[in-house]
Amino acid sequence: MESDCRIPVACCRPRVLVFHALFWGLVSLRVFGAALLSEERTPGKQVVAPCWLLEEFVVTTECSQCNAFQTASWSSCGPTGYVERVNCTRTNRDEYKSCRSAVMEEHLFWKFEAAMLALTVVFAVLVVVRQRWLDRLASEKVRRQIESI
Repeated sequence: MESDCRIPVACCRPRVLVFHALFWGLVSLRVFGAALLSEERTPGKQVVAPCWLLEEFVVTTECSQCNAFQTASWSSCGPTGYVERVNCTRTNRDEYKSCRSAVMEEHLFWKFEAAMLALTVVFAVLVVVRQRWLDRLASEKVRRQIESI
């Protein structure tokens, strides 16, 4: 009689379990330690929040793509590659704010759709291949049982 357990017996040994716990503990410590160290380095620098985070604003120039100079010199061009000019109402300051372009969003949407379609096809093929393999195993098992009679 065969066991339904899919976990190898070697994986359940205490020595292997302790090794896995130590390994994943060290990996977690390394990741969280790096995150904590990066947070500790920044307190000396006072970052002033842009006015559009603190008060209401009016968009004076619509969302447009940054050129090479703007991308290199403006921090607001970094996250999306697009920027819009806003005027804060209370302080009457003009600042640049990162924005998301409709064209960029549509492009990202179709890239996502293509990736999902490709994954669907890959996994559908894998399911068919695996089902054929399992059918072949089952027919071989039945053939061996019939031959043994």
